[in-house]
Amino acid sequence: MKHMSNLSRRQFIHATALAAAGSSVLLPGCATDNAGSGAKKIGVGLQLYSVRMECKADFPATIGKVAKIGYKGVEFAGYWGRSAKDIRAMLDDNGLVACGSHTPGDDVQPGKLDETIEFNQTIGNHFIIVPDMTGQTRQAWLEKAQFFNSIADKLRPLKLSVGYHSHWHDFHSVEGEMPWNIFGENTARDVILQLDTGNCVDGGGDVMTELKKFPGRTRSIHIKPNGGGPEAIITEDKIDWPAVFEYCETQGGTRWYVVEHESSKNPLEVVGRTFEKLKQLGKV
Repeated sequence: MKHMSNLSRRQFIHATALAAAGSSVLLPGCATDNAGSGAKKIGVGLQLYSVRMECKADFPATIGKVAKIGYKGVEFAGYWGRSAKDIRAMLDDNGLVACGSHTPGDDVQPGKLDETIEFNQTIGNHFIIVPDMTGQTRQAWLEKAQFFNSIADKLRPLKLSVGYHSHWHDFHSVEGEMPWNIFGENTARDVILQLDTGNCVDGGGDVMTELKKFPGRTRSIHIKPNGGGPEAIITEDKIDWPAVFEYCETQGGTRWYVVEHESSKNPLEVVGRTFEKLKQLGKV
């Protein structure tokens, strides 16, 4: 996203994660295959940043409402002071799984990575996604890529994955090359490249061009509309959704479609309409 009202995603995640830090307890056998090895369709989850104010007001009730809409997974953007055990109970009680967690960059640093791993194992999440990074030089992005490769090496035996979520600035030139390219070309194939369709267009990128650069690495994708107004959902905007879905289902290696909508004044209503549209399209 380009802008947010008063609070950036990075600040938001830091603020909601702080109270939960250090409170997780590892539960044996909690890591599961989120998508299911025999699943014929890509899983459909919701990025909870879409309903952040509802989560702030009543996190458990909001989780219940998301499940009632029909979503099977949720991607976290902070934990609202809840422990890993509490979050796992909320998910289990509502028949949901964690399809990802947007995790501050500080929480994957060497001094905190073990704690982050433990927390995610407890809640049953396999995709640890860093939501935002900046770098002013090509070398800075190369160093970030090398660091993510080192994280991937540690997570791989645990059946966990690390990834990066795109923002608009990732498609602006740094020393003649886009950060998205520098990072993608210099990270291991199992480092997730979580393209955000709306952010990509905001940055001047073409969604299909960016997807096709890295086959098999879009294991999770944010399906966010761009164009059409603040209440527009997918297919009411300017993104070529049939092409996006066809690519994800044939070449992207995609495990999760993650719905995100940031601009609505009625977020639960708009993510409900999005789910119904995905159902009409045969994606649910």
